[in-house]
Amino acid sequence: MRVIFNEGLKAIADDLDHMVRNVRDAIHGAGAALLSQDLDAAQKVIDDDAQTDALSTSIVDQCVELLARQNPVATDLRVVVSTMRLAITFERMGDLARHIAEAARRTYPDSPLPEHAVGLFQQMQDFLDVTADRLVTMLADRDTHTAEEIIRDDDKLDALHLETLKLAQSEDFPGTNQQLINVVLIGRFMERLGDHSVSAARRVVFIVSGFDPSKAPARDEGTDID
Repeated sequence: MRVIFNEGLKAIADDLDHMVRNVRDAIHGAGAALLSQDLDAAQKVIDDDAQTDALSTSIVDQCVELLARQNPVATDLRVVVSTMRLAITFERMGDLARHIAEAARRTYPDSPLPEHAVGLFQQMQDFLDVTADRLVTMLADRDTHTAEEIIRDDDKLDALHLETLKLAQSEDFPGTNQQLINVVLIGRFMERLGDHSVSAARRVVFIVSGFDPSKAPARDEGTDID
């Protein structure tokens, strides 16, 4: 029975690794769509999100089956439940990247952002590109050091997000009403990508160490917004 459990867990881990790589590619592609008016990149992010959703559903179903058939305890239970949570988190991240790509596609060939805001959003995207790459490394190696870097550095993205809100609230906002809406929404989508990355990092720390993330509330706790 132990061999069957380990084989099932390995298959789930492989699917989760595939999923986080999809999310990484979606974040990179959404940034290219947003900042370079890359229509092909936008469409790929949108089209590929269905595969990410399917992987999430499959991972959760496989985890439920393991729980039902194998009745794991202790560390095994922690891994299975945490894997389910990670799949849901990555699915939400894929959705957020798709939202950004859809915003870019709607305004193509024009940017959804006013020119004055592009530099600020470029900084946010640069941060997310690094974070997306870290997520892949963190999950593949169960690397708590990389997880801690993701958690620690998220304050930088939060500060940039505040700058987008200040820009949107300025009396002399340099753009149209639609661009104002885009600045608020896309800024929020990007900030949420950072929050979900922190949640995933906390979950990996929990898998490795057994430390309960609820003792140090995640940054996205207390809100229902994806």
